[in-house]
Amino acid sequence: MRGSVSSGGSGVRADALTAGAAVGLCVLAAVVGHALLDPGDFTPLLLKWPPLYARWMPHVGPGTAPAVLLAIAVLCYGPGLAVRLRWRPLLAMSWLVSMGWLWALALVDGWEEGVAGQLTDKNEYLSQGLARFTDTGAALRTYTDFISADTAPDNWPAHIAGHPPGAVLTFVGLDRIGLGGGAWGAVFVIAAAGSAAAAVLVALRALGDEQLARTAAPFLVLAPWAVWAGVSADGYFAAVAAWGLALLALAAVRGCRWPWLAGVGAGLLLGWCLYLSYGLTLLAVPVAAVLWLARSLRPLPWLALGALLVAAAFTAAGFWWWEGYRELHARYYAGAAGIRPYGYFVWANLACVVASAGVASVAGLRRAVGSLGAGRWTAPAVLAVSAALMILAADLSGMSKAETERIWLPFTLWLLPAAALLPPAGRRWWLAGQAAWAVAVNSLWITGW
Repeated sequence: MRGSVSSGGSGVRADALTAGAAVGLCVLAAVVGHALLDPGDFTPLLLKWPPLYARWMPHVGPGTAPAVLLAIAVLCYGPGLAVRLRWRPLLAMSWLVSMGWLWALALVDGWEEGVAGQLTDKNEYLSQGLARFTDTGAALRTYTDFISADTAPDNWPAHIAGHPPGAVLTFVGLDRIGLGGGAWGAVFVIAAAGSAAAAVLVALRALGDEQLARTAAPFLVLAPWAVWAGVSADGYFAAVAAWGLALLALAAVRGCRWPWLAGVGAGLLLGWCLYLSYGLTLLAVPVAAVLWLARSLRPLPWLALGALLVAAAFTAAGFWWWEGYRELHARYYAGAAGIRPYGYFVWANLACVVASAGVASVAGLRRAVGSLGAGRWTAPAVLAVSAALMILAADLSGMSKAETERIWLPFTLWLLPAAALLPPAGRRWWLAGQAAWAVAVNSLWITGW
């Protein structure tokens, strides 16, 4: 039964208990993590403030007041505007407000540390590795040669080595058109990440849940997710994935004027995702969820065509995806993954998800599971459960030990609209909690990457 909102106040106590358990998981992960640390060198976790990749430093900055004021404005006017605005203005406003939230939170850490310097760190895309793409063809043909040899002086920095070349090529492209450097990179990432809110709304409406999409809009724009999406390339990855799924939803439902074009576009974007991050192969789960919700397999040939075009282009250029993944696996387990204990991170990673998604999303996920169990297959419920399945698979794989508050942004994004399933009477309080959580995390810690 699509479009139905969670009824009345039933389950409110269970929602509160779920949120409390989520907070308890974060506290437990912090306590256990600090007990495991060797203060001298931070082994075996390689973190300064587990389970987060962050350091404790209470602070305010130029973004503090704008973040608080924007949160108050969304709390006061967001839910009403989300219901009253025409659809296209709602999409535009969601994008703009989401960008404003991203900018404000990033600037809590100041211009250099929060914005311009994020992508120029020694481990990032705009560090020394970028200069080696003056000959792009040669860089792609030899890309895998510089992944696993962690001690080699000309080895790729961590983020270039840890991803297929689509990620660094994005910033190479920006540099080539005169938008090089950390500041322009940050502007691009924030603009892209801000658009993810609109993409999720497009997908939800296409799948028959406009009412719930409108209800979810304030939770999408005022999410703790933004603490790590701005400025992090993973926020850009999340936006590409979100628009790919949105186009797939449009291609799958009746009424799309050019379903083949939307299907090819979805394939190109989702295929590009495979060359942004190896872990985004898990997007097969929400792809299946979208097609199931639409009750259609019509877009599959066009989706496959678009994805194959991307794969063929990279393969022809000399980059073989599977070889890159094997080299990354070897490097990761020769370094951080070989030190960090799986027994801790397999559950502490989930505390990082709570930090990024917020407790309203966790309570909403509980509602989503219950909704599916009761036969109410709404788009927010199905997509939230698909996000949880992606997170579970990534967690069990052992390829993400720590830093999942950032790495899993493309998955966590789809937990956010589950908050629309919470009872109407308490939604504004849940939204306030999301905003307060985000500002608190951003103000008490300096988050890395």
